[in-house]
Amino acid sequence: MNGVSKKIPAASARSHTRKSKHKTSSQPFSGMLMKITIVLWIGILAWAYQALYPPPPKVCGSPGGPPVTAPRIKLRDGRHLAYKEHGAPKEIAKYKIIFVHGFSGSRHYAFTLSPEMVEELGLYLVSFDRPGYAESDPNPKRTVKSLALDIEELADQLGLGSKFYVIGFSMGGQAIWGCLKYIPNRLAGAALVAPVVNYWWPSFPANLSKEAYLQLPPQDQWAIRVAHYMPWLTYWWNTQKWFGVCSAIANNPQIFSRQDRELVFKLPVAQEHKSLARQQGVYESLHRVLMVAFGSWEFDPMDLENPFPNNEGSVHLWHGVEDALVPVLLQRYIALKLPWIDYHEVPGAGHLFPYADGMTETILKSLLLGEK
Repeated sequence: MNGVSKKIPAASARSHTRKSKHKTSSQPFSGMLMKITIVLWIGILAWAYQALYPPPPKVCGSPGGPPVTAPRIKLRDGRHLAYKEHGAPKEIAKYKIIFVHGFSGSRHYAFTLSPEMVEELGLYLVSFDRPGYAESDPNPKRTVKSLALDIEELADQLGLGSKFYVIGFSMGGQAIWGCLKYIPNRLAGAALVAPVVNYWWPSFPANLSKEAYLQLPPQDQWAIRVAHYMPWLTYWWNTQKWFGVCSAIANNPQIFSRQDRELVFKLPVAQEHKSLARQQGVYESLHRVLMVAFGSWEFDPMDLENPFPNNEGSVHLWHGVEDALVPVLLQRYIALKLPWIDYHEVPGAGHLFPYADGMTETILKSLLLGEK
C-alpha cells in the first residue's frame, strides 16, 4: 500500500469543489453585513449622543455669540451677571430690592414700578438675568446655593448695603428659599410670589404632594419626573417630538387660567423680549433650571427658622387660588409648617396675578410697610 496514492472519485471531487466555492463566495457577503452593522451602530450612537448631549451654549460676547448690551458685573468665579436698574437712584433710595425673574423670563420681566410709587416709597429695584439666561454667563455647576451667593455678590458690587430686600416670582421664588437658607443675615425682607414647589421636598406628606402633582398636565408630570429621576435625559426629553414636553417650554396655553389669558396680552414686555431668555441655548437656561428646581435639594425649606425673630423684617408668600401651573395645595401646607411666613392667597387669581392692576403695589407695600 506504501507509495500508492488514494484516488478521489470524480463525483466526490466535483462535490468538494462546489462546497469550497460556495464557502468562499459567502465570505464577502458576511463581511459586508458586518460593516453595515457597524456603520448602523455608529449612526445610532452618534444620534444618541447628539440627542442626549446639548450643543455648547452661545455665550454672550464670544465669537458667534449674542452681543452684550446690558451692564454686567464680574463674579468671583469669572462669570458675568447682567442686570437692569429700575426706580430711584440707589444712592438716595430708602428701599433697595433685588428681583428674581421666572422660568422663561429675563431682567426685563421685573415688576413694573409706577413713578408715583417710586416717589412715594423711595424705591430702587434691580433685576438680573439668571445664569444662562439672556446675557448672564451659564453656570454648569449651578445649585440653589450658588444662585443665592450670586445675589449676595450682586448686592455687594452694586453697593446696596448690609441688608436688602429680595422678591422672586414663579421659578424665581425658589431662589428666595435659597436666600433664606444661605444669606438670611443679608435680608431686610423677602417675598415669594407664586413660587414653584419641589414635589420631593421631604416634609410634604406623600399623599398631599401626589395629589398636587396629579393636578399638573400629563406632559408636565413627565417633564418634572425626568428632571428629578433622570436629569441626564432632560435635554432629550424637552427637544424630542414624540411626547409632550414641558408646557412652559412649549408655551402651551393649557397652563394659563382664565385670568392669565387676559393678563398675558397686557404684557408687551413678554412679546418684546420673548426670545432673549433662550438666546444662549435652551439647555443652560431652561433645562438646567428644571434639574435644579426638581432635583434633590441640600435642605428642606420647611426646616428653615424665622430669619426675623425680633420682627425686624418679614417674609411673605403670595399665591393665586386658580394657579394652574403651581397648585395652591402645597403652598397652604408650607404656610401651616412655617407660621412666621405671612401667607396671602388671592381668590380668582392665576399664575400671572402680580401683573394685574394694583397687585404690584399691594405686594410691595405689604413687604416694605407691613400693610395688609
